[in-house]
Formats: sequence, C-alpha cells, structure tokens
Amino acid sequence: MVYVALLRGINVGGKNKVEMKKLKATFEGAGMTDVTAYINSGNVVFKSTARKAAELEAKLEKAIERDFGFSIKVLLRNLTSMKRLDQALPANWTNDSEMRCDVLFLWKEFDKPSVVKELPTKPELDEVMYVPGAIIWRVDRANVTRSGMPRLVGSALYKGMTIRNCNTARKLTAIMETLA
Repeated sequence: MVYVALLRGINVGGKNKVEMKKLKATFEGAGMTDVTAYINSGNVVFKSTARKAAELEAKLEKAIERDFGFSIKVLLRNLTSMKRLDQALPANWTNDSEMRCDVLFLWKEFDKPSVVKELPTKPELDEVMYVPGAIIWRVDRANVTRSGMPRLVGSALYKGMTIRNCNTARKLTAIMETLA
C-alpha cells in the first residue's frame, strides 16, 4: 500500500531539525520501501505492507524518536484519501502571489464535518471546505492578515492538525500515484 507520512512540527523556526536523507533512512530502517522525502517540511511517500495506519504511525513515531532524539507526531494518508482530497480541491485554488490555499490535515479526534464551525474564519474573506481527513482553506493574499485563521494558532484544534499548502498536497498525490 502507498502512504504519505505527514510529520508535524519539524524544521520550523530552527526547532526539531530533521535532515531528509536521514529521515528517509529512518523509514527504510523501519521496514518501509520505495521511500521518497519531499521538501524539507516532513513529507515522506513510501510503500508498506501494513494495513493499520494507527499501528504504522506509532512504529514510525518510535523510529523517529530513536533516530532523532525527540518526539514527532506522524499522520498517514493512503492514496485513496489523497486522491479524494485532490478531486475536492477546486482547480482554481492555488498557493501563489494572489491566493493562499492550505490543506489542514486532521488527526482522527478532530476529523468530522462539524470541525469547520470551530474555525475562526471570516466568511467575507475566508473560504473553507471539509473533506474527510482535512479542511481546505483559501483566502486572497491581500486579506491574509485580516483573515480570522491566524487566531487558530495555539488552540487544541491547531495542535490536532498538520498543514501543507495546496500545491504541496497536489504534488504528494502525484508522487503517490507514480509510486503506485
């Protein structure tokens, strides 16, 4: 089965530094195959015969802690869920100089459609949609500082997600499709 591991909170502001080459070796040492690390923010695409994501997440978290000396949460998505996300993501939503678009990948305890009601959005500025496993958010770049979403930082919900821009999410899906 093809998975992407999304690591939360690595290489941010000089904290929890993780070299991608060493991270790739950690995954291989934990029994994963065809391992590919994508950009420096903790995205690892790989194959595994494991079918239970929770057990695999725990195994990878232990391997990372062993090899790097600190604890990092790992969130897995399979190809089916990433394709579903990719199909739901409006084609004209992008992350560029005119628009900001992020995918907020949710841990299980926050993964429910009603989670969008917990977001500090401003309907006149922010657009959000729920897709199983994630929230997709977009705002015009000119309105990022006026958006309500920066108030999310530090909340329990914020700690229950890991964020990638939509361009990265699309690229990860493409890498997974190639590997499959």
